[in-house]
Amino acid sequence: MLLGVTPQTLRRWEQGGLIRPAKRTPGGTRLYSLQELLGANDMTLPTIGYARVSSVDQKEDLNRQHAVLEAFCNKNGWQSEIIRDLGSGMNYNKKASCNCWR
Repeated sequence: MLLGVTPQTLRRWEQGGLIRPAKRTPGGTRLYSLQELLGANDMTLPTIGYARVSSVDQKEDLNRQHAVLEAFCNKNGWQSEIIRDLGSGMNYNKKASCNCWR
């Protein structure tokens, strides 16, 4: 269950016009597009890229990762936000290096 919803919820969404099956099998089973279910067809939502290195010594690698992610998103015509992370281990008190969650 990719979305964590029941088949009845998917049917209700279909009846409400929120989604529609990409295809139906001869037996009537609904097959949905993964892109549609995950909202990938909604071009108003940004694509999130994540660039990370574990030490300050790798800052140039972080810059390269960011540039590659940004170029890939631009090439595909996607609105994007790139998150840059510098440091090792988990630290939930660390200030984010982007403003994409505001």
